[in-house]
Amino acid sequence: MHKDIATPKRTKEIMDKYGFSFKKSLGQNFLIDTNILHKIVDFSGITSTTAAIEIGPGIGALTEQIAKKAGKVVAFEIDQRLLPILEDTLSPYENVKVIHQDILKADVKSLIEDEIKGYEEVKVVANLPYYVTTPIIMKLLTESIPLASITVMLQKEVADRMAAKPSTKEYGSLSIAVQYYTKAETVMIVPKTVFVPQPNVDSAVIRLEVRKEPAVIVKNEEFFFEIVRASFGQRRKTILNNLISHLPDGKAKKPSIEHALSQASIDPRRRGETLSIEEFGRLSDELLALVKTT
Repeated sequence: MHKDIATPKRTKEIMDKYGFSFKKSLGQNFLIDTNILHKIVDFSGITSTTAAIEIGPGIGALTEQIAKKAGKVVAFEIDQRLLPILEDTLSPYENVKVIHQDILKADVKSLIEDEIKGYEEVKVVANLPYYVTTPIIMKLLTESIPLASITVMLQKEVADRMAAKPSTKEYGSLSIAVQYYTKAETVMIVPKTVFVPQPNVDSAVIRLEVRKEPAVIVKNEEFFFEIVRASFGQRRKTILNNLISHLPDGKAKKPSIEHALSQASIDPRRRGETLSIEEFGRLSDELLALVKTT
């Protein structure tokens, strides 16, 4: 039985053997606590009928724990220096394929069609590099990739924003974007002490269960997100004032904007951060008619 990768001693041995040093620009922080890795895998709910996608496997600490449970693992690694290390550390697992590619540039949909056939579900499980967390998650959600869930470790503050409820300071357009596509729940807080090198902030594990249908059905998705972003434009402003400054000819259209708010049963004096995703859905449909008539 080979020893787990995610211990301080084994991590150091592997890095020394390959003369590997961390690249700050790639946000590399390796986990050195096997218990936490087991928990991440448990929270993801993967089984032998699951194909898992991992992003940024590093030296394979999480990858090996996923490989023990999943039917297949496809891991995207951007850092060429890690490829020979992964080939070595993951050699006991026949069900792992490492792809040397930037996930943000990858065509994940066709990769799933080519690489992952015959599995009941596809799930993402990863310890994401901090500097690209949000773009990665938004790519996975907006490209109609057939995922059942995404269970990832990221900066705690970003997890807080993704899972935030209305009327909290964390709630914003990111919360709505993520919750439009998924049910978001922070399942665990992870202290910075379990990483090498130690990051400056604590992390959290968030589980995003991908919805079969979006949280609200809107007439125009792009416009819906535009209205959401506009409503948070200046957080201290009322929803009415944010919309007036955002919509074309907003000042002249003030009466029509007020009418749309009233049709959507939204008090124009409220702030964007108090609106639920359903209210934003109603509002964007009402405003769409207004913009179309211009």
